[in-house]
Amino acid sequence: MASFRAHLVPARAVLGVTALVPLLAACVATTAPGPSTPGGSVPVRQPVRPPVQQALREPVFRMEPGLEGVVGVDAGSLTRLFGPPRLDVIEGDARKLQFTGTACLLDVYLYPSSRSREPLATYVDARRASDGRNVDKAACVAALKQR
Repeated sequence: MASFRAHLVPARAVLGVTALVPLLAACVATTAPGPSTPGGSVPVRQPVRPPVQQALREPVFRMEPGLEGVVGVDAGSLTRLFGPPRLDVIEGDARKLQFTGTACLLDVYLYPSSRSREPLATYVDARRASDGRNVDKAACVAALKQR
């Protein structure tokens, strides 16, 4: 009886692993075959659609008290006001400049406008560098101007 039990444990293990095989097979990613040439296995390249040209949307300028001289100005004016930006990120036709000081981080978002040839600041976001909590935007602007 003891030898029968000794053979029974490995058999249970084999059955357990065998039962998992279909589940594991379901997790394997499969890809559908792509288009190919009529007689071969070389994929056919699909033409890339050109981007859709849309009329320029006029941005909304989010002016708040204390942000005069920041919202509505270009990147050069912001650099003269706050110094060189810590970050200068361009994504499509949008641009984000980040200015830092001991009191806060100031993110300024610039978008193209019919008012100017250069993108203009439309929105400002301010937060503490230590924990990322929002701070008063006007207070952050004032603190960065004093550097």
